[in-house]
Amino acid sequence: MFYYVLKYVVLGPLLRLLFRPRIEGLENIPDDGAAIVAGNHLSFSDHFLMPAILKRRITFLAKAEYFTGPGIRGRLTAAFFRSAGQIPVDRSGKEAGQAAIREGLGVLGRGELLGIYPEGTRSHDGRLYKGKVGVAVMAITARAPVVPCAMVGTFEIQPPGKVVPRIKRVAIRFGEPLDFSRYAGLENEKAAIRAVTDEIMYAILELSGQEYVDEYAAKVKEAEQSRQQPRRFPGRRR
Repeated sequence: MFYYVLKYVVLGPLLRLLFRPRIEGLENIPDDGAAIVAGNHLSFSDHFLMPAILKRRITFLAKAEYFTGPGIRGRLTAAFFRSAGQIPVDRSGKEAGQAAIREGLGVLGRGELLGIYPEGTRSHDGRLYKGKVGVAVMAITARAPVVPCAMVGTFEIQPPGKVVPRIKRVAIRFGEPLDFSRYAGLENEKAAIRAVTDEIMYAILELSGQEYVDEYAAKVKEAEQSRQQPRRFPGRRR
């Protein structure tokens, strides 16, 4: 109930008014049945803008940190994501990927629409990074089509670290559904799931026009943060 009130009464109309999103390819979203919407992830605003323009309800796998933040802001964020039916996923530890896949397959098993960001985290510089293979495992296992999606302009309105977004028009593009039925039964084959993931990322790239980086975003961010930390030199002995 909260999801639809938020979508059609509160947040949806406000977002359409402020950001006037240009929508392309909305007809590529299936009217019913299980499907995955796989998109680039440039901004915190992505969580709100895409669901606001879809006719169907979409459930995202959201990082667990959104549900455990400190202070008033953290509690409000957690309450919003829970009320909107989003699923927390712990991204730490060896079982993190398997837990996300199980949750995603549960959504698809109910014939619903699942939203996922294959990069696994927001892009810190506006580029598109290598996709993680969980999206491929879910697509093959559930035999669900994958609709590539590109958010365009959301990095400019709210890059990482910016709390209040700029008011500027954005675009949301949906590509034609990708069918991976030819990979049936190969969800445990590394070469197959890598090929499927790369095909999905290439489709997103064609829609977004971003620069592509063939590395995982989390590793690149970690490496850049390490370089930015001041070096400590041991004191001289007298």
